Amino acid sequence: MRTSLIIFALLFPAYLFAQTPLETVNQFMDDWHKAAATADEDVFFGSMAEKGVYLGTDKTEKWTRDEMAEWANEYFQRESAWSFTAIQRDVYFSEDGNTAWLNEKLDTWMGICKGTAVLVFKEDEWKIALYDLSVTIDNDKIDQFLELTEEK
Repeated sequence: MRTSLIIFALLFPAYLFAQTPLETVNQFMDDWHKAAATADEDVFFGSMAEKGVYLGTDKTEKWTRDEMAEWANEYFQRESAWSFTAIQRDVYFSEDGNTAWLNEKLDTWMGICKGTAVLVFKEDEWKIALYDLSVTIDNDKIDQFLELTEEK
C-alpha cells in the first residue's frame, strides 16, 4: 500500500501538467510562429515535414520546406523574420489522432490574415505538412482589390 502511495505521489504531478492533444497542437503552432518572430530557423523549418509545403500570399508562392528555407534565409539572419500572432484558432483531429487540421486568424504586419494548416503526428511529434497563408479582404472592398490585381 505504501509503495502504491509513493508511486501515485510521484506520478500525480506529471498527470496534472500533461497537455491534451489540443493544447499540444496550439502550443506547437504558437512556438512555430514565435520561431519566425525570433528568427529561429532551426525550430521554424524543423517544425515542417520533410516534404512540407508552404503557400504564401503571393500567387507565385508555393514552396517545399527546403525551398522556403533557401528563400527565407535572408529574413532569418535578422532579429525577426516576421511576426504573426494567432488571435483565434480552430483545430480538428482525425479519428486516429495522427492528423490535425486547423484554421487560424493572425495579427500580422499585413493586417489580419488567415492561416490553414495540416499537421501529421509521426515518431512522437507534430510536423506541418501544409501551411497556407492568405490575406483577408473585406467583401465591400473586393471590387477595388480586383481592380488592383487585374492584369493588363
